[in-house]
Amino acid sequence: MANTKSSKKRILKSEKKRKYNINYRSMLRTFIKKVNNAISNKNIKLSQKIFKITQSILDRQVQKGLIHKNKASRYKSKLYNKIMNIT
Repeated sequence: MANTKSSKKRILKSEKKRKYNINYRSMLRTFIKKVNNAISNKNIKLSQKIFKITQSILDRQVQKGLIHKNKASRYKSKLYNKIMNIT
């Protein structure tokens, strides 16, 4: 249990940040699933549209430190290759 005033404040701040991270990580996963669903339905236009939104979300979360830049790059690369291979 926290004893000092600063440690109590730190607990509150870290809990707030944790909730923020959970929300945005969930949103990120949802958009990746939406792209994958559009790809599996062979809907090129929709998958490209959602992919564009997903890219910006990934880049934003990298800037905020939620995910590593290489992980974001991997996600973008995999999704882009899946979109390009739709027949």
